[in-house]
Amino acid sequence: MIIEPRIQNPAGLLPDAVKAINLLYKAAHSAGVPGSTLELVHLRASQINGCGPCVDAGARGARKAGETEERLFAVAAWRETPYFTEAERAALALAEAATRLADQADAVPDAIWAEAARHFGEKELAAIVLWVATTNFFNRLNVTTRQLAPQNWG
Repeated sequence: MIIEPRIQNPAGLLPDAVKAINLLYKAAHSAGVPGSTLELVHLRASQINGCGPCVDAGARGARKAGETEERLFAVAAWRETPYFTEAERAALALAEAATRLADQADAVPDAIWAEAARHFGEKELAAIVLWVATTNFFNRLNVTTRQLAPQNWG
């Protein structure tokens, strides 16, 4: 079965949406959270949501920013690998909980929040939450409209 996009990416069809997305990106990336941590949470949320374009772009962007393939290959199983710092683990746990809101009654348990707060200040936590929400937004646009990962990566 060949998958074809249902429509052009909705954000591209609505120019004001691109402006808003760029502002969200800028806000999330300006609060002091290491870029590698934001790349990891983007990749993990995108894996959970099955967003091919975001997984592809997230892994490529992280690699371009210096992330090792060893760590990228392990993101889906981050709990069972030794490659991530305590702060990255806390951010990944928060990203998973915030992405899987319907999986449990207390979607983001206090223990997950407290562990993230142990490693990040309020502005950094705000940035992580904003970035996870933005990633989920991207995922929902792409999955709903069947967007494809670019075929011309070099």
